[in-house]
Amino acid sequence: MPDCSRMQAIHLHPNDNICVAIQNLSGGTGIQVGDRTVELGQPVRLGHKIAIEGIAKGAPVLKYGQTIGFATEAISPGSWVHVHNLSIGAYEKDYAIASEIPPAPAPISDRTFQGYRRTNGTVGTRNYVGIISSVNCSASVCKQIARRFTPDQLADYANVDGVVALAHHAGCGMQYGGQAHQMLNRVLGGMARHPNIGAYLLVGLGCEQGAIANLIQDQGLVQLSGPGSSSRGPIVLTMQELGGTAKTIEAGVQKIAEMLPRVNDVKRVSVPASEIVLGTNCGGSDGNSGITANPALGVASDMIVACGGTSILTETPEIFGAEHLLTRRARSREVAEKLIERIRWWQWYAGLFGVELDNNPSVGNKEGGLTTIAEKSLGAVAKGGSTALMDVIQYAEPVRTRGLVVMDSPGYDPPSVTGLLAAGANVVVFTTGRGSCFACKPVPTIKVATNTAMYEHMIDDMDVNAGGILEGRSVEEVGRRIFEEILAVASGNKTKSERLGLGDEEFMPWIVGPTL
Repeated sequence: MPDCSRMQAIHLHPNDNICVAIQNLSGGTGIQVGDRTVELGQPVRLGHKIAIEGIAKGAPVLKYGQTIGFATEAISPGSWVHVHNLSIGAYEKDYAIASEIPPAPAPISDRTFQGYRRTNGTVGTRNYVGIISSVNCSASVCKQIARRFTPDQLADYANVDGVVALAHHAGCGMQYGGQAHQMLNRVLGGMARHPNIGAYLLVGLGCEQGAIANLIQDQGLVQLSGPGSSSRGPIVLTMQELGGTAKTIEAGVQKIAEMLPRVNDVKRVSVPASEIVLGTNCGGSDGNSGITANPALGVASDMIVACGGTSILTETPEIFGAEHLLTRRARSREVAEKLIERIRWWQWYAGLFGVELDNNPSVGNKEGGLTTIAEKSLGAVAKGGSTALMDVIQYAEPVRTRGLVVMDSPGYDPPSVTGLLAAGANVVVFTTGRGSCFACKPVPTIKVATNTAMYEHMIDDMDVNAGGILEGRSVEEVGRRIFEEILAVASGNKTKSERLGLGDEEFMPWIVGPTL
């Protein structure tokens, strides 16, 4: 990437016919791109695109050396390029399956963090007690139980990070054993097994379609914490059996109180960085996301993989338009075909409702300079770094492969991150250009800002500033900074969202199918 320290705009690839403003620019400003000077015909904001040569109507517009759409009218040099003169159109992508499989990165074998080693071999970065609702009908009861355990109530349990209610809006009105039921079971089972959950309680109504007995059997649930670190069956409370809400709340409070001493009886130990399962997500993206925060996170992702760990890329609708970059580095045809199948499924699924995937980017994304889904996706997949794509998994399916993995999910942040957690992510890094303030317990979320202005404006919420890349820092330097932050947070350092006490309301399983 060029040195941005003295630049007004950045030209990302020799083949690009646009550049990107790295500051707010006034009309009439002359910007230098290589050996040419282009005069702006109108003001252009940070993160937005500028034509550096004439682009004919119907001709491709190139960013990152890739097609991001086609000109809907003739565009003159120095013109602002956005929704008024650019759209995605239809074009063929060369998947070139498994044609560019990269070699494994040089191993990093000496990095560790302080984590909680569980009896099943997984490693937690936090130590919560979970209250898992089987159905929305028990969601309020779960929250009422959790609210009884205030910081003062937990003061004697220094090794317990909190009591979290994993409540949601699903669990009934679905076909028994059908797709929706299976998806919800995967999410709830993944949270029960999550290494950041030291012990958990299952709370149901009693007549729901998502029966707790089925969940336990389907997911093979046990408690991982207990006397002598033994495993045993989960504790279940059913409102209809106990006599209603008040009695269930009191029973839940008593059960959690009994759990706390043994959950507290655990210490952090030194574990290799190979135990990191990194969940990557972007929200409130802008035109700089694919230039700063996302490629820097890609560097950190590569480092986690080099340590022997796992990095999960998700948000399938925000891979659409850039999936060919991943199929080329898939380790096998089978892995590439799984990704292509998911892309085709999303096109079909969106079409059922008369929706096109190019309806994403959002209004806020467009305000930040993103125009088409291809442009957004080309920047988004940079979070996955440069290593081989090792596997593609279904939503909330347990991740079993080390290296880079794609998990199918929506682009909407709450269900996307919920799926990452259920799949086993023990740290999340969330990049944002507009200023998303996302967090989701029981896993810490590190937020990375794409530009300095937003980082400084929202300093209470942002953990790392990648905007320095626009001021001369290298992508590699910021990537190493993110990697170090991952290990520090995994060892117990609090993120900004944790200091603010955020993350109780964002748990949101993705459920496909009709509500019956």
